Amino acid sequence: MKKSLLAFAVLAAFAGTAAAQTNVTIYGVADAGITRFDNGATTTTRVDSGVQSGSRIGFRGTEDLGGGLSAIFTLENGFNIDDGQLGQGGRLFGRQAFVGLSSNSIGAIKFGRQYNPIRTAVEGVDPFGLGLAGRADNVFNVYGDRSDNTINYSTPNLGGFSGQLAYSLGEIAGSNSIGRSLGLSVGYAAGPLSVVLAHHDQNLQAAGVATGDSTTTLLGGTFDFGAAKLHAAYARNKGESAAGATTIDRDDILLGVSAPLGAGRILASWIRRSDDIGANRDADQIALGYTYDLSKRTNLYTSYGRTRNDAAATLGGASAAGRDPSVFNVGVRHRF
Repeated sequence: MKKSLLAFAVLAAFAGTAAAQTNVTIYGVADAGITRFDNGATTTTRVDSGVQSGSRIGFRGTEDLGGGLSAIFTLENGFNIDDGQLGQGGRLFGRQAFVGLSSNSIGAIKFGRQYNPIRTAVEGVDPFGLGLAGRADNVFNVYGDRSDNTINYSTPNLGGFSGQLAYSLGEIAGSNSIGRSLGLSVGYAAGPLSVVLAHHDQNLQAAGVATGDSTTTLLGGTFDFGAAKLHAAYARNKGESAAGATTIDRDDILLGVSAPLGAGRILASWIRRSDDIGANRDADQIALGYTYDLSKRTNLYTSYGRTRNDAAATLGGASAAGRDPSVFNVGVRHRF
């Protein structure tokens, strides 16, 4: 922890000097809420960090290299505001850490720890934005949000169309495939309509040994009617063990709505998992939430979600198969 604090002090001390050559922005989120979680057997009440958005502090910079080309970097630390500890397993920059080059005409290429394209796609179609009790990644697979050792190319906006291609090296000696992942997405956004198609292919490994392969293909979108925005997504998930046996065979469906209400926004969604691996493994999640803006940067929030599991399903943090967990939270988020 002392080393982490020293690193932050050094970054802060040189921020003014760096700004003379590079445009550096310091930003962040401070989010804390009270959560009541019922796992189907017992109930726990706690103070949680990052209920709506992960608490973080970040450093983002650009340098104009001329000819429309810029150098870019992002260093983003995640922390737990409830106890002050580092997030993401104690990493200093566990959320994002990358450097690259960007051009308005040809796009951007970045190297480092970055969001998976499928994670970005799910966040864009989820009415809860991957936060609060109704977050879609309680059901949809986003493959850990981020991947290390990633090379990411993103296109510029071309008449409403955009895309990403990401490759993450497994870095296992003697193999170019063990632990590697490939992600891609293509989207279109214009006026009230937004559509995205994303795919992720993950070579699984444990202790440097191949254990199988997992893939997810997702199609989602939103349509804003003004009075309300409709959200929908469908994902097909497949997986095999190293020996070729089927380990994952399921479909995930999301239907949701978000709408302005007073000084805030109401959020609702229904998510269904249909699991074909075995009998009685399906599950449904329903959720309702509301955010209230106190200012452009500060808001209050509350949400409730409940998961109904079939006899052999354990989604939502259920204490045992077939139990129906629920979560309620209320809190405050400040962005700076």
